[in-house]
Amino acid sequence: MAVQDMSAALGLHHGRVLVVGDVMLDRYWFGGTARISPEAPVPVVNIDRDDLRPGGAANVAVNVASLGARVTLLGVVGCDEQASLLESLTVKQGVLTDFVASPASPTITKLRIVSRNQQLIRLDFENSPLASDKRDRAALLARFRQALDAADAVILSDYGKGTLSMASELIEAARCAGKPVLVDPKGTDYRCYAGATMITPNMGEFEAVAGRCADENELVRKGAALRAELGLRALLVTRGEQGMTLLLPDMAPMHLPAQAREVFDVTGAGDTVIATVGAALATGKDLVSACMLGNLAAGIVVGKFGTATVTSAELALAVHSADGCAASVLSEDELLMRVCRAKVSGKRIVFTNGCFDLLHVGHLRYLEAAKRLGDVLVVAINDDDSVARLKGPSRPVNRCEDRMHLLAGMKCVDWVVKFSEDTPERLIRNVLPHVLVKGGDYSVEQIIGYDTVQSNGGTVVALDFHEGYSTTQLIEHATLLQNGQRSPMSAAGYQ
Repeated sequence: MAVQDMSAALGLHHGRVLVVGDVMLDRYWFGGTARISPEAPVPVVNIDRDDLRPGGAANVAVNVASLGARVTLLGVVGCDEQASLLESLTVKQGVLTDFVASPASPTITKLRIVSRNQQLIRLDFENSPLASDKRDRAALLARFRQALDAADAVILSDYGKGTLSMASELIEAARCAGKPVLVDPKGTDYRCYAGATMITPNMGEFEAVAGRCADENELVRKGAALRAELGLRALLVTRGEQGMTLLLPDMAPMHLPAQAREVFDVTGAGDTVIATVGAALATGKDLVSACMLGNLAAGIVVGKFGTATVTSAELALAVHSADGCAASVLSEDELLMRVCRAKVSGKRIVFTNGCFDLLHVGHLRYLEAAKRLGDVLVVAINDDDSVARLKGPSRPVNRCEDRMHLLAGMKCVDWVVKFSEDTPERLIRNVLPHVLVKGGDYSVEQIIGYDTVQSNGGTVVALDFHEGYSTTQLIEHATLLQNGQRSPMSAAGYQ
């Protein structure tokens, strides 16, 4: 499939997004440095390039436009040259701007001096809070209400500069209009965001509000409490190299692994996440799929310098990069990355597990039946220590690595991963398959992972083992033959 076709398949160009928040002008001065100033122990930088980029909420809007969606940007600027520069930059990148020009404050400008790909210092130009004048607030709210009709989703980008001091009024207006509203929050009091569809704090921001989290269980518990307290539909906590955690009611927590292969600059990554999620929601995608796309986009943008953007073509390539992959033996992180991409592509994930010590035709028929229940079959196998605990010290017969490669060689198996626990319950919580399959005489309610998959809207299936095939009896048969004894096994099977 051509990149253009893949990009169109995402459908983000159909969305209409309204972005409101603290707009800024990001300025970069680049130059070389080869000596220390005689006036102070600081490097001397010879500036040879000046780069201007939209920042803050303006960067969010530009990210939305880069993905192909239509976007309108509302914000407060000063009556100055920086406002004109910012508007010109955003318009050139496909953003419809509607700025309230206020004489009370200058346009917020952040000047970064960079040498040898290192940021040496940042200089901020700002003073009184934006929208502090009642007339500015009234003008912004009026323009927001007017722009709502033409929007499919709303993003509030709060940098704590004052534009969103009336966030509760904006959220209420969006809810009354039936529009999903996402908030990138600021500060330690989130009550002003009550009623939003979702907020997207990073881990530091979240812990500043909810308290330090010692592990993922505490993160989930405190996050669920915060989501319920604020009446949010969802909470998405971005966690840097640990990925993201999405919390929804009546659904198991979803931990999305970080997608970046190389991290160059994390500046603006949060803007990219919320822009992508907003653009996806504007086209009717569900929150889970939208957040998966946001996670992929974050993995792309941190490989770029400064407040960068992600294009629809880049995102489409990331989504489809796992398509057509041959059966593979994967680490857990690699598996979770591929699962995320497959889900965003609309593929149905089937998950099963077992020891698979000595493969026989019964296993093959079982796995073929499992694969027919979806598009991608994930097989998780117990590692050697786990098999020994479950089957006894004489097992496994085959090492874990050998068992994994044998399974990966089967046409019906897509991805193989190992786990070290006695059950795959933790792995199932992370994968959240559409279909969970187990063979044997279990009722579906007895299958490990049943509650997790069911609460996530998935299906749990118990498949009958094919009669006459048993790894244990196969081992007994080999032992009898080795001892010169007659085996009761028939030619038709392993009974």
